[in-house]
Amino acid sequence: MTEYKQEFIEFMVEQNVLKFGDFTLKSGRKSPFFMNAGAYVTGDALSRLGKYYAKAIHESYGDDFDVLFGPAYKGIPLSVATVMAYKELYGKDIKYSSNRKEIKDHGDVGIFLGSVIKPGDKVVIIEDVTTSGKSMEETVPIIKAVGDVNILGLMVSLDRMEKGKGEGSALKEIKDLYGFETGAIVNMAEVTEYLYNREVGGRIVIDDEIKSRIDAYYAEYGANVLA
Repeated sequence: MTEYKQEFIEFMVEQNVLKFGDFTLKSGRKSPFFMNAGAYVTGDALSRLGKYYAKAIHESYGDDFDVLFGPAYKGIPLSVATVMAYKELYGKDIKYSSNRKEIKDHGDVGIFLGSVIKPGDKVVIIEDVTTSGKSMEETVPIIKAVGDVNILGLMVSLDRMEKGKGEGSALKEIKDLYGFETGAIVNMAEVTEYLYNREVGGRIVIDDEIKSRIDAYYAEYGANVLA
C-alpha cells in the first residue's frame, strides 16, 4: 500500500470521518463502520483531503482531463479542494463543475455551477462514497445532456466493497452500466488490514472484537469480486 493511502486512512480516523461501532445505513443494513465526509469542516482538513484525492486521480487518469465534476451538494467542496490541490501538486489547472438542484433562469443561467461543461470536454466525477450508485443515475444524464462529453471515470474516497443491486460492488456496477472507470483512494480491505491492532491517536482502532464484526458483515454483504 502506498504511503499516501496509509496517511489517508489515519486522516479519516483522526478527523472522525471513519468511525467504528453500531450504525444503521440508509439501506437498513446494520454496519460496524460508518463514513461521514461531512465531518471535514476546516480549511486544513479540506486542503489535505484535496491532496489525497488529487494523488489518487492523478494515479488513475494522469492530467489528461479538463473538468472535475462534483455532484451537489457534498461534491462541491470536494471538487474545489481537489482542483486547487491538482494545481499545487501537478501544475495542471483543472476546472471544477457541479450541478444546481434547480436550474437557474436568470443571470448565470443553466444547471451548472462553476465551469459549464462543453462538448469535447474530458470529465472525471468525484464523490465521497458510493453504496448503491443511485447518485450516478442523476449525475451522468446531466453531463451527457451537453452532447459529446467523455466521462473518464469516477473517484470516491472509500470503496465500501459491498453488494450493490446485484452481487457485485456498487463501483463495479457503475462501471458495467456506464462504461467508465471507477476507483477509490482506499477500500475497506485496505482500511481493515492497516488499522487492525494499530494504534492511531492513542487507541487501537480495530481490535479483535471489531475485526470479527467487520468479517461477519462482509460475509453477509460483501461484494463478489468476480461478479
